Amino acid sequence: MSNFLKKFGKDFELYLGSIFLSATTLIVIMNVFTRYFLRFTFHWSEEIAVSAFVWTIFLGFASAYKSKELIGVELILNLLPKKGRSVLEFFTSLIITVLSSAMLFFSFKYVVGSTKITAALEISYKYINTSIIISFALITLYSIYYAVQSFKKISSTENTESQGGR
Repeated sequence: MSNFLKKFGKDFELYLGSIFLSATTLIVIMNVFTRYFLRFTFHWSEEIAVSAFVWTIFLGFASAYKSKELIGVELILNLLPKKGRSVLEFFTSLIITVLSSAMLFFSFKYVVGSTKITAALEISYKYINTSIIISFALITLYSIYYAVQSFKKISSTENTESQGGR
């Protein structure tokens, strides 16, 4: 059980996103079946499917950033020396930290101020849009971590070079 909790904790956004994607898939299949074979639809199914899909998208975004699977410009990194790569990664992480922190702030303001409710279930959109807050909070944390790691690489490279020159 402890091994499962460690693995779940390490990739929780991936597992949680998978649960939401599974829910979306099951609800859509159920709705298609009832529409074409039983001649009725559940009025709430579209809202639940879209809500679960929104959560899937934002959790997937955070997971992709965490595992560095987002599209990047590798050509520039490959042209730079090792120290230059670390410096570029550091500044990129700082920029992403600033941007994701801003998005976290504005998405928090948006969700807290939201009074909109869904049409069929009449639940607050706050439950759906909280995924935006969680996603940008995770990306901010991951980018801070990556900035620290890049800074350590830069520092260790400088220490190695200064000791090798003696």
